[in-house]
Amino acid sequence: MANQPVFNRTLTLLPVVLFGLAYMAPMTVFSTYGVAAQASHGMLPAAYLVALVAMMFTAYSYGQMVKAYPVAGSAYTYTQKSINPHLGFLVGWVVLTDYLFLPMINFIVAGIYLSVAFPSVPTWIWILAFIAAITAINLLGIKLTTKINALLITYQFIVIVLFVILSIKGIAGGMGTGTFFSAQPFFNPEVSYAYVLAGSAILCLSFLGFDSVTTLSEETIDAKKTLPKAVSLIALIGGCLFILVSYVGNRVFPDYSSFSDLDSAAFEIARYIGGTLFSSLFLAGMIVLCFASALSSHASVSRLLYAMGRDSVLPSKIFGQLHPKYKTPMYNIIIVGIFSLSALFIDLVTAASFINFGALVAFTFVNLSVIFHYFLRQKKRSPKETIRYLLLPLIGSLFTIWLWTNLNLHSLLLGVIWGACGLVYLMYLTNLFRKNPPEMKLDDTESSVCSDVTAT
Repeated sequence: MANQPVFNRTLTLLPVVLFGLAYMAPMTVFSTYGVAAQASHGMLPAAYLVALVAMMFTAYSYGQMVKAYPVAGSAYTYTQKSINPHLGFLVGWVVLTDYLFLPMINFIVAGIYLSVAFPSVPTWIWILAFIAAITAINLLGIKLTTKINALLITYQFIVIVLFVILSIKGIAGGMGTGTFFSAQPFFNPEVSYAYVLAGSAILCLSFLGFDSVTTLSEETIDAKKTLPKAVSLIALIGGCLFILVSYVGNRVFPDYSSFSDLDSAAFEIARYIGGTLFSSLFLAGMIVLCFASALSSHASVSRLLYAMGRDSVLPSKIFGQLHPKYKTPMYNIIIVGIFSLSALFIDLVTAASFINFGALVAFTFVNLSVIFHYFLRQKKRSPKETIRYLLLPLIGSLFTIWLWTNLNLHSLLLGVIWGACGLVYLMYLTNLFRKNPPEMKLDDTESSVCSDVTAT
């Protein structure tokens, strides 16, 4: 390890938060607006509030685990070190479905939007251009990635602010309900709260991104302090934005049943409140969303692959290498780019099914890892510690289990098949479980990272 390149620690709290928000993509609130509004019977702000509360428990668990293991492997490393090496490998294997397929979804959606805006250009050309640009930027280093993400996030915030201002202006002019302040979007006696829970089950997965920054542990200055703050801030900022946008949308366009197309419901509202000009800016924002999310998710999965390659559970000569100059996992970035070419023929439903399954596996085992690491192994069991290391992660686990019950059969089937493939590979790797899978020695890694910080 001494002669091997290591990551440069260059990231502070702000760029890490921006990275996570770019992964989450604030404008994703518009992507699921119609479907979630229908599922919640118009109680979309309440559904987002429930989803935010649920995700904050898991965000807390990520913050606790990154303090214990400030390395790039995220849920894979946490499970491996806290619960069991074999289980850790399987969690890492399944979580790959979330990380690998998210860039692909962004490429597909961007291709769809751009082909609508420029019908003379085939969709596949846009997809290839996106893949090439994202791969090249990620190869050049995490600082460049975060700078570009900052610009892309800024544009998304501008569109969101304009949406809110135009909605308020429309409400003041008599559009929609004609009144801005109301408790009805959060509490309506005529609507069963079962519908709110159904909507929040859909919306919880809009929060994907707060967890992604834990893969930047070895590139973040003072990761044990910075990343727990970042994880909570990303979830909280994203959740508050989602609630605000859905609230003003509910006030200016309360009749969720009148959308002509649920998939483009938010675009209908944008055109309704801002005409052609704002709807064009809105469409550009959706394309920016795809680019920013693809950029961040591509960077994250390459670092998860690096952690598994460094452990030699994947071939280390390929997956465990960093570029000597840019300090990026170059082969992984290229491999993810090549894998993303499947966006040319895979459909959105299949890709989304893999993402949902992988995300919930990660959330479940990060919550359980807190219990195993702190409560069971370190025996932190005072009244205060019992709340922090048993009760809170247990609540997070129960929320995640509830989300499992809302997965469709397609997601479960594809996830189980992928997991079975990982199990077969693990049996080969461990000689039918006669030995543990290879794993990284944290002391060696931390000392090499520290020496790199000293050198810089």
